[in-house]
Amino acid sequence: MNVAQKAISWITAIIALGLAALSTIAPAEAQVGQARPPAVGVMEAVRRPITESNDFLGRIESPHRVSVVARVTAFLEKRYYIEGSEVKAGDLLYQLERGPFEADLAAKKAQVAQLQAMLTDARLTTDRARTLLGGPAGQQSTYDAALANQQSLEAQVQAAQAQVDLSRINLDYTEVRSPIDGQIGRTAVSEGNVVSPGSGALTTIVSQDPMYVTFPVSVREVLALRDRSVIGGGFKAVVIRIRLPDGRVYDQVGKLDFVNNTIAQNTDTIMLRGTIPNPVLKDKSGDPLTERELTDNEFVSVLLEGAEPVEVVAIPRSAVLSDQQGDYVFLLGADDKVEQRRIQVGQSTPTVASVTSGLSPGEKVIVEGLQRVRPGQSVSPGPASALVQSSMKSPVEGEMSRASNRGIRLKSVDLTP
Repeated sequence: MNVAQKAISWITAIIALGLAALSTIAPAEAQVGQARPPAVGVMEAVRRPITESNDFLGRIESPHRVSVVARVTAFLEKRYYIEGSEVKAGDLLYQLERGPFEADLAAKKAQVAQLQAMLTDARLTTDRARTLLGGPAGQQSTYDAALANQQSLEAQVQAAQAQVDLSRINLDYTEVRSPIDGQIGRTAVSEGNVVSPGSGALTTIVSQDPMYVTFPVSVREVLALRDRSVIGGGFKAVVIRIRLPDGRVYDQVGKLDFVNNTIAQNTDTIMLRGTIPNPVLKDKSGDPLTERELTDNEFVSVLLEGAEPVEVVAIPRSAVLSDQQGDYVFLLGADDKVEQRRIQVGQSTPTVASVTSGLSPGEKVIVEGLQRVRPGQSVSPGPASALVQSSMKSPVEGEMSRASNRGIRLKSVDLTP
């Protein structure tokens, strides 16, 4: 046998030994895999109280809106306010030309003084005519004429005094003052222009605190809201929260204070209104431009929280799986075998899911290791990790994913036993 033949025989022997070793190891590994079922984290589904909340679209409205107009015709001499600042009721906003109105008032006062002098003389004449009635020179007609002249002058004095009052009112109108507390807008007229009642609004003022929030609600949802609120005190017990355009939940809460008396025929909705505080965000000393969170006509989401909490079955959101047929979870069944269960999930947060049907309290839900299990498979269960449990303790206010304009939102959930 030459060298090449010897090498081939050695290689053939080594390959045969390797195949024999592999055939021995594979069954051993299969036995080890069968002896070690996958480890999973398990949590019990527990019934916990939540606060129902309906989500609607609404707008912020100022309770008081005033268009400031000129009451007299005059030149605008000076503007006293800073555009965009907040003003108080009675603050001077504009100063109109006073000269012509002061002169008119003086003329009216002079006319009153003249008529009062004539009235004094008429009263003396009437007194003399009354005295002469007792003697031979007295005549009734003379007395009657004197009395009529006196009464006529008294009426003229009253009319002239009314003209004085009117002139004084017109003079006061040359000072345009704020009728309410609120934030003032930009001016429509600058100094030097003639303004009059027909010139339109000089500026607008809107009140700031509190604010209204108005939102349309379908008739069916209003009836459902009414049924849920009867026990807790009616509509006045409903709490209003606002989600701002940037997604933040406003830290102030409001109360429902108005339900319209008619239904919109084109949308079959009823207009509801709530009142919510709008305090100053921070103290900016010396800065006239005060900052507040809510602005008139701002577009917001309105969250109506029910008067009484309700109990639902809640589980970690990570335990919910989905396919073409819908949502489901894996449960720990008898003999530690996996069971698949179809469920109905309410509106959920990134960490918590509320189960409306398909799951009962006390059932053990697999929340970790889901990628390694299949229905009917045996598993090695253990408690869920501290991370999953802690996520179920934190409040979920404002984290609700909006699948629609209405639904159930979890305000605070704690699933720890």
